[in-house]
Amino acid sequence: MSVSEYLSPLIGRLVFAWFFFVQVFRFGGDWEGTISLMRFEGVPSAPLVLAIVLLLLIMGSFSLALGFHTRHGAVLLFAITVVAAVIMHPFWRIADNATARDSDFELFAYSMAVAGGLLLLVGMGPGPLAFDNPPKKKK
Repeated sequence: MSVSEYLSPLIGRLVFAWFFFVQVFRFGGDWEGTISLMRFEGVPSAPLVLAIVLLLLIMGSFSLALGFHTRHGAVLLFAITVVAAVIMHPFWRIADNATARDSDFELFAYSMAVAGGLLLLVGMGPGPLAFDNPPKKKK
């Protein structure tokens, strides 16, 4: 196994974990602003939903960072990412403002790219440097 095959999955997982941890601090740090945006997009019980989402983001991020139940963490983050993109960036509903539509489309596409990367992690696994893959004992 080459060095890149050995290290790339770990670095990729850490980058994903960092990305989602940043989102937790960003959305949690601006609690009222995030709640306002969620209410604007019609999210019911926005404070409760935000609290649950932040908790799930933290759990998923730790899962990826440690390589512990990595596939489960990636599926969790995939689902949150896709649902959030559809609810929070519905570019298809913006007809009267091309700039706003383009901006929402860009954020939607960005989220779908992140979701695609998470699916790669689901399919390929966490790599060799993960709690999911303990070192094999020599016989």
